Amino acid sequence: MDPYLMNRLGNTQNRYQNFQKYKRVVCVCSAGLLRSPTAAVVLSQEPWNFNTRAVGLVPEFALVPLDQVLLEWADEFVVMTSDQELDVSCRLEKLHLETPVVCLNIPDNFGYRDPELVRMISERYLAAHEKRVKG
Repeated sequence: MDPYLMNRLGNTQNRYQNFQKYKRVVCVCSAGLLRSPTAAVVLSQEPWNFNTRAVGLVPEFALVPLDQVLLEWADEFVVMTSDQELDVSCRLEKLHLETPVVCLNIPDNFGYRDPELVRMISERYLAAHEKRVKG
């Protein structure tokens, strides 16, 4: 195994990240430049306070592409579309991981931190969370 990858994979279990206190959430969109970074900001603040990362699925455009390390690091994935939900779920399945994937169904027509985008992320994540809690 590539030593660089091995070190990065080892860091996914770094005990100083305080896993029990801060859920690790990877926010996903196509390029990782607008929707997922906005979701990462929203979910890293009150009331959630998650440890977040923003990634993209399209390698030609993604500033930070989704890779094996982030797939293994995350406690949860938040995606913007059903196509992205399917893509992430397939990648997780190949690694035999059962990490939850939450789809917010948000189209790609917002700027970074657009107030409407922030509102949609907050409302839709809360609704998804409440649905999971009710079981």
